[in-house]
Amino acid sequence: MAAVETTRPAPYGAITTYRAINALSNVALAFRAWNDARVTRKALNKLSDRELDDIGLCRGDIEFIGR
Repeated sequence: MAAVETTRPAPYGAITTYRAINALSNVALAFRAWNDARVTRKALNKLSDRELDDIGLCRGDIEFIGR
């Protein structure tokens, strides 16, 4: 029975390319999360104090949403 080697080194530059794409992906995800939190805070700021009280928030809580 012959043994088959299943591991081999990555092609030249593959790891660097992977890390660069991964870093760009992380930046895009962070931007999306920041934008979602910004949109949420903007919508909450449009609510009246009574409406905020109905959902258990006050004006001071809005700035901490999404952080």
